[in-house]
Amino acid sequence: MNYWLMKSEPEECSVDDALAAPDATVPWVGVRNYQARNFMRDAMRVGDGVLFYHSSCAEPGVVGLARVASAPYPDPTQFDPASPYHDAASRPEAPRWVLVDVQVLRKLPTITLPMLRGNPALADMVVLKKGNRLSITPVSAEHWKLLTGT
Repeated sequence: MNYWLMKSEPEECSVDDALAAPDATVPWVGVRNYQARNFMRDAMRVGDGVLFYHSSCAEPGVVGLARVASAPYPDPTQFDPASPYHDAASRPEAPRWVLVDVQVLRKLPTITLPMLRGNPALADMVVLKKGNRLSITPVSAEHWKLLTGT
């Protein structure tokens, strides 16, 4: 099993929005970074653990536990000219962008970015590395256990 941290801006899709969705499951649309796309396409498996992270907000941090709920499939927003995630170069016969569905299992008290940074045991967590701006990052089993207790 792999573990991931997946960032979402709460205005786009908050943990509460996901919990309110049918089966608490949402498609993880709009990823437009090749490395993050490759994580979804090549490494994520149904059942992998996910730390649901709110970003670009007043209090960024881990706000929920989730799981990968589907295999990767083409992100339909890449083909929609009205979408902010439209990619005119992507074609249905050769989609450039994929997504996975994510199912929120439970909301957590926010583990803020300063709390993450303040824990020496998390110092090498990918999301905390200088210059990291990826929306999806791998999480080690040790970091997962420390943050979730599982």
